[in-house]
Amino acid sequence: MKKSEWLLLVVTLCWGSAYLLLKAAMEAVEPLMLIGLRFMIGFLIAGAILYPRLRKATRRTVALAAMQGALLFLISVTVTFALKSTSTANASFLLSLTVIFVPLLSATFLRQKLTPQLTAGIGFAIAGIGLMTLKMPLSMQPGDLLCMLAALINATYVLLTSRAAKEVDTINLGVLQLGFAGLFGLIFAGFMGQLSLPSTGGGWGAILALAVVCSAFCYIAQPAAQKFTTASRAGLIFSMEPVFAAMFGFLVVGEMLSAQGYAGAALVLTGVLVSEYGARWLQALRRRSRPQAQPQPGPGMLP
Repeated sequence: MKKSEWLLLVVTLCWGSAYLLLKAAMEAVEPLMLIGLRFMIGFLIAGAILYPRLRKATRRTVALAAMQGALLFLISVTVTFALKSTSTANASFLLSLTVIFVPLLSATFLRQKLTPQLTAGIGFAIAGIGLMTLKMPLSMQPGDLLCMLAALINATYVLLTSRAAKEVDTINLGVLQLGFAGLFGLIFAGFMGQLSLPSTGGGWGAILALAVVCSAFCYIAQPAAQKFTTASRAGLIFSMEPVFAAMFGFLVVGEMLSAQGYAGAALVLTGVLVSEYGARWLQALRRRSRPQAQPQPGPGMLP
């Protein structure tokens, strides 16, 4: 892995802890206010540190940051409300569908061919989602649907980030998108009458951790790192997020999936791996199945 990809893995590790922090923060503040606070605080801290660099931001950078910030706001809204009706582990595994949606969107809008291994991967993922989310009698929680919507929006964000990283200063892009996401959050919180601050130290601690680690660091590091790798490769690395989330969920609160949930999660991860490595596995199997060429007898050798 490149250094940039190791950085994306660290970002993914931080995001794995975000679900528990979100649940703790939502007990102290309303959802839209939480989104506004975490991104605006992250923007103010990062902006103060990087102010000399921000002064050189171009109009193109600001325009792309506004689009990125809007997508971040939408992702945060769907995830925040999803966590009210689904588990941390369930949400994280469903959000890993981003790695499937990225090539699907690439095929639809960028005319990139849908490969057989990607089709197979999607089939595994859909089967896994069924096992994880469908209950008897057959039903799906609203939070599960919101998580899948968040995965689709996140895939759009990943593709736009890969494109934007080739055009503008990625550090300025990362900082400014935080400001736009925070602004959207505070505006909508005002419309919905949710402009209230946390009243507990624990609530402020969770919000500050989300602002500094899961917002400022992660969303500045992501575009900077994606400049040196592909969107599909980034999506594959992000598929580790549910593994980290399940790890934090087990270590901190003892949260575990059911047997059916683990089977579904395994199928989702199988789909992710097949979509990325299926072609290589087939090539390796074909090489092993080919008969080895026998040496031909040369002059003076017995037949």
